[in-house]
Formats: sequence, C-alpha cells, structure tokens
Amino acid sequence: MAGYKPKVISLTKRPGHTFGFYLRVEQGEDGHLIRCLEMGGPAELAGMKDGDRILRVNGTFVDGLAHSEVVDIVRNGGASVTFHILDEASYKQARAQGANLSSNKSTPVVNGVDKDDPKLKLCYLVKSSSGFGFSLRSVKGEEGLFMADVIPGNVAHNAGVRVNDRLVELNGENVEDATHEQVVDKIKLAGGSVMFLLVDQETDKFYKNKGRKIGAWLATVKYLPLKPRFINMTKGSDGYGFLLKEMPRKRGKATTDTLQITGHFIKEIDRGSPAERAGLKEMDRLVAVDGQEVDNCSHDQVVDKIRLSGNKCCFLVVDNDTDEMYKLGKVSPMLFCEEMKESILPPSYTEALRLPTPSFKAKEEELKPKLCRMEKTSAGYGFHLNGIQGVNGQYIMDVVEGGAAHRAGLVNGDIVVEVNGTNVEQSSHEDVVEIIHRSGSSLEMLVAKRSVYEQLKAKGVSITRLLLGETSYAQVHYADSPKEEKREKARPKTLTKPARERTPSSSSQESIDERL
Repeated sequence: MAGYKPKVISLTKRPGHTFGFYLRVEQGEDGHLIRCLEMGGPAELAGMKDGDRILRVNGTFVDGLAHSEVVDIVRNGGASVTFHILDEASYKQARAQGANLSSNKSTPVVNGVDKDDPKLKLCYLVKSSSGFGFSLRSVKGEEGLFMADVIPGNVAHNAGVRVNDRLVELNGENVEDATHEQVVDKIKLAGGSVMFLLVDQETDKFYKNKGRKIGAWLATVKYLPLKPRFINMTKGSDGYGFLLKEMPRKRGKATTDTLQITGHFIKEIDRGSPAERAGLKEMDRLVAVDGQEVDNCSHDQVVDKIRLSGNKCCFLVVDNDTDEMYKLGKVSPMLFCEEMKESILPPSYTEALRLPTPSFKAKEEELKPKLCRMEKTSAGYGFHLNGIQGVNGQYIMDVVEGGAAHRAGLVNGDIVVEVNGTNVEQSSHEDVVEIIHRSGSSLEMLVAKRSVYEQLKAKGVSITRLLLGETSYAQVHYADSPKEEKREKARPKTLTKPARERTPSSSSQESIDERL
C-alpha cells in the first residue's frame, strides 16, 4: 500500500462506557466510517477524525466485511481494541487507484520486530519422576528435530510444548544442525531442568518464507513459570530505603564462562520503607531502571540513573530462582519487559500522540480478579489445570467452549489464586488437583487474568476477594445459573445502544450506524 500509511490507535474504555464514536456505513460511501465523535471521549482524544475509515480491528482486515461483522469484532475485543485507520481523503484516493488496502505495513514495531509477527516460545521443563513427558523425532526430507508423544497433563505439555514443535535451542545453544543422538545426550547431561526454544509449524513457515533468521529474540516468555517483577516506588523523606550493592553473580548450570560476572543486588531493605512497601526483596537482582537495562552499567552509573528518575522510579527485578531460569536459556529478563510493554502500553498510544487520561483510570479499575463458580457436568468442568511439576503456580488452559468453566468466566491463561476459599499460589500442582477432586460436584475459583495478576504483584498487592469490592455479575461468574443467564442476555441492552437509523437525508437514506 505504497504512499498510504494508516494510523494505529489503541482505545480503552471504562466499564459501562463506549469508545466515543459511531461506526457507520452510508449509501454512496465506501468503507466503515467514523462518525459522531464524542468530545473528550477516548476516540477523539486519541486522534480519530470524522470520516476516517477503519481498515483493521485487532489485526483483522475488515474493509470488505459486513457492518454487523465489524461491530461484533469490536465488541468481542473487550475494553481495549486496536484500530488501523486511514483518513477520508487518502482512503478515497487509494480506492480510486486500486491500491491494496489489506497491506499491513503500518504494524507497530518493537525492537526491530513487528509486534504482530508470530513468536517462537521459550519453554522451561522440570523433570518429574516419570521424566519430561515427550520424545524427539526426525522427519524424512525435513531438517531438524520435532516434538512427539507430548502427553496432556505431563511436564512438557504443561510447559507449553506441543506435538510437531521444532527444537531450535537447548539451554541457549542452537541445535538445529545437531543429530538426534547429540541432542538426546545434551538433554541427559542437563540434569533435572531444561530450557527449550521451540517454533511451531506455522511460525516456522512464516519466517522461512521471509528468509529471516530466528532466535530467542523472537520468543514469547508467556509460558515461563517464573516472572520478573516491576517495582514502582515513590521516594520518601529518607529515600527509597534500600542499599544497592554490586556483587558477583552465580553462574548458571549451563554456563562455562570463566569470566567473573557481576550484578546489582538489593540489600538491607528498611522496614516500612517505600522499597519494602513496593515489594522489593533481599537479594533481588536489578535488571532495569525505568526500562533501561543496567547489566552492563557500573555501580555509579546505576546510582545516577536512579537519581535522575527524580522522586519516582520503576525497577525490573528478578529473584534468584527466576534469574537462574533465564540464565539457563541464556536470555535476558528484558524479553519480559518488552512483552509487558506491548500488552500494557501499546506502541500505538505513542503514535496517537495523546494518551487519553480515561485509559489509565480504566486500567486501575480493571485490576481485579474474578470469582468463578461452576457445577460439574457429565463432561466435567471443561478445563485443564496447568503448572510445572515441582514449581508453584497454576494456570487455566484448554477451556472447553460452552462447558461449565467457560460459562463461569474462566479464560485460557487465567492464574489460579484460590480454590474453594484456599489460597493456592504457593501450592504444588498435585495439591491443587487434590483440592479440586475433593470439591465434589461444585467448584469455586478466584482467578486473575495474567496481566492483571502480574500488575497487582508488581504493586505488592495481595490478591483476595476483598479486591472485588461490591460483588457484581462483572466479577462473579456462575455456570448453570438461570438468573445470571438472564442478566447476561440483558447486558447488550444496558451497555450498548442497538443499531439505529440516523435522520434520513439524500446521501445517507440507508445508512447504518452503531455506537461504539
């Protein structure tokens, strides 16, 4: 789409509110039009203009879709939706010239990688008594080794490994050209834990077609069980209340370097200080200050960065276990930082120039867990409990559409906080499974979306039912409850206005619009 560069705008609406515009199709006009912008609303503040055309919604090209389909995509996007838009004059000129509007050249870029490009995955496996739960196979005519015999519920499956994933790296070492026997030997020598860099078939094909080299810099860290933490602090009268010390770092299991590597560690945290309240822990390693990596900085340089931050500062830190896991894969925790930037503060906000104030309010208001209650059916609850054997922390996967868990509000990736009133954040996978088995035919789970969970933990907030405030259907979800089904059906009538005809005119007598 040479010569035409759509704007990428992400909008966030508050609960019970709209994005502040009408989506219309009009007689005699091509495309899906932005109309009736609400003054001071999210859309107007983000830079949308009357007559702009929507080309994509959350990455889906919609210019050729029916109006009702586009409305559904927007509604299904939830509270935050990303739009690719083109101004009216450029749109009409592009259509007149027969330009390919489906080109996606305006995709936001992060660290030189398109944000919407598919990602490889880092998977951390801790061996159980029955092994890792997978086997390796080679395919005649294809280079590389592939995952096979991945059993649902076993270590490999719970770590994110899937059948036919191709193995790219083992503990940070590229093994694409290694033989089957060489890789098996390396896994045996690795001991009780390994870090794989894997690529699925579609992602592999994508990068091969582009002729691009692949590596850990293209990977998602969402499957890794241990997470770095964001620490947001406001300086007190006595400073932040901790000592920063440069010390030698432990070498990872797979490290053979003889050079001494140092790190910046948190020590001597004052009781009741801003550092303690924000969640800093003794011997946390400092990875970044206000988004800038400090691994290669001297002690004085790091201190200067903290001082230049003024009265507020954001740290990215890792505890020892998380540090060891990342070192095993020879990757930086900054991968986590970049991934969180994409999900919490999309680059498109920067492109929009003006970040709407309501967006921040909405984020704060939505930092709540969900209380999901369900009754077991003949098909069970309809979800899998995933975790890494030997590592605390469980999450929901494989939610069956229409099943009890799905109707109760559980979503793939939800982090499990409580089961039947018992906090299970530090419980083993086996213990949580046992609690669920003992629950009989009904189950109550307090869960949180992964991004919500990580933000609350970064703020040092304990996740309990108290965060729900006044219980409402937005936070408590029931399965097989006639009352709740009625409320859910009524929801579109209360939250959004139905499609309505505008005042007829000669140019838009058959127009359709929808308030978004």
